[in-house]
Amino acid sequence: MTNTTGAAPDRAYGLAQCRADVTASDCLTCLNTTVQDMASLCPGQKNAMIYYEECLLRHANASFFGVADTSSVKYWWNPQNATQPERFMSLLGPLMGNLTERAAYASPRLFAADTADVSSFDRIYGMAQCTRDLDNDDCNSCLVIAVSRIPTCCDGKQGGRVIFPTCFIRFEVYPFFNSQAAEAAMSPAPPPAPAGAGAGVNGSADNSTPGAGSIRASNGSVKTALLAASIPVAAVLLGIAFYLCKRIKKPHKHVPIASADGQDIASSEYVLYDLSTLRAATDNFSEDNKLGEGGFGPVYKGAMEDGQEIAVKRLSKTSQQGHLEMKNEVVVLAKLHHKNLVRLLGCCIEEGEELLVYEFLYNKSLDKILFHPSRQQELSWGNRYKIIRGIGRGLVYLHEDSRLTIIHRDLKASNILLDPDMNPKISDFGLAKLFDIDVSVGNTSRIAGTYGYMAPEYALHGIFSAKSDVFSYGVLVLEIVTGRRNACGGQRSEDLVASIWRQWRRGSVSRLLDCCSASADGLQPQEMLRCIHVGLLCVQEDPQLRPGMEAVVIMLNSRSITLPAPTAPAFILPTRVGATTPAELDRVLSIDDASVSDLEPR
Repeated sequence: MTNTTGAAPDRAYGLAQCRADVTASDCLTCLNTTVQDMASLCPGQKNAMIYYEECLLRHANASFFGVADTSSVKYWWNPQNATQPERFMSLLGPLMGNLTERAAYASPRLFAADTADVSSFDRIYGMAQCTRDLDNDDCNSCLVIAVSRIPTCCDGKQGGRVIFPTCFIRFEVYPFFNSQAAEAAMSPAPPPAPAGAGAGVNGSADNSTPGAGSIRASNGSVKTALLAASIPVAAVLLGIAFYLCKRIKKPHKHVPIASADGQDIASSEYVLYDLSTLRAATDNFSEDNKLGEGGFGPVYKGAMEDGQEIAVKRLSKTSQQGHLEMKNEVVVLAKLHHKNLVRLLGCCIEEGEELLVYEFLYNKSLDKILFHPSRQQELSWGNRYKIIRGIGRGLVYLHEDSRLTIIHRDLKASNILLDPDMNPKISDFGLAKLFDIDVSVGNTSRIAGTYGYMAPEYALHGIFSAKSDVFSYGVLVLEIVTGRRNACGGQRSEDLVASIWRQWRRGSVSRLLDCCSASADGLQPQEMLRCIHVGLLCVQEDPQLRPGMEAVVIMLNSRSITLPAPTAPAFILPTRVGATTPAELDRVLSIDDASVSDLEPR
């Protein structure tokens, strides 16, 4: 949708568009985020653009409507190489060429998405979209140029994006779009809308926004830029406009964040909140507003004057390690933006206080619901499955799609936050580690994290990699399916992974579902067993045997893929930090003296 406001020479032109396969609610959520970020990151700019995974916003002091723009370009690519590069590229070209033509001439929303099979296991997922103010020929020209740039950025890679201000293309080896919604978006146009309906606009430019988008701005002032989703509701447009105007008229102070662990982010900025503002928002950090407490310090719920709800993490003054983790969290989150990662809004460093301000998530952390007897009924199987897949997508972004490889190192149920729709967001990046693209394994003498979720190579030797996070994810999947905590608990009880593995080996797979919450309505045994199978693949003792997160997401989304048989998982016992062999585990945890046979699950 486009909008123009003001009079020359102070006329402002604004555009907004969501990806055509995105739901209305996700579209609005994305645009609300970009409106806030536009106001905080580009205050007073005459020309600015923010491009995120699902939507974009753009404004300028001169009209750019209906003009194909390939003057600036942004590339992203998956650092992993295609397994069959020659065949992959031979199929990618025709796929993207076909999508270009379909988007330009066959789709009413200038959008197309489709797939091409590389093998029985591998598939290419492709997408092309133009801003909807372009005519068909201009859209086609823009997309043709974008496709021609693939060898420049992404030759032989498993995924890549070419983003111009008025069109973009993307391809991956995993599903990143909603296929059903994409089909609907490519269907013939409905009857004409009433006169005055707007067209959408898309784009991108340089100077990367942390993790998921890019921003380009030039100096100057702008009276206002009104941007709305492609949702035909005037109230939404006016509401966003009013909010944006308030943010531009009263800009927050900004502060460059100091570097931590050698990571220089002097160029990154966050909103710097006044301590008095946060005290007022949290009722002076009252106990009634306390949401919980971790090693960093307590977390409080707050409400700003404009009604925005926030969560404020307050560094304990006695926690030196918390100080380092605070810096690390800012370093990491400065580079990230994804719908399955919690969003850091800003910070406060004043009067000896160090505080981080996050978006507030209504349902708090996953463990508060998953392991609470009186709340487990809130998690239907549909919600559990959505949470499992959402966490997986977040990890794919951290490991593969962000600008740097990021290892979380403390993935667990209490670090998964849930929004009102039970969508998961990974939080707490205090222990996260960043790698350059060509580095994937690290070693540390400081073992930090949570036993029960730690991969054995990390717990025993301090070696961590993306496969360490995969192990933690596997434990988390088993917890979500069963509703049981992997407690590594009592002297006589076996942990959750051990229990599931024993039953899996004996072929008693039906028993694995007995512990699932009876209130988890809509149970899908095949989906649940597939999740358990994937979870066991993730917790295998040998890191090389664990699948990468991209493969995990594909396994969860496709029933046509035959999963390999898992090997023995690693077990960390509470009485000693060490891994037992499967035979030792059987002796330690065996209920009776009966022998244990190796059986494939039925």
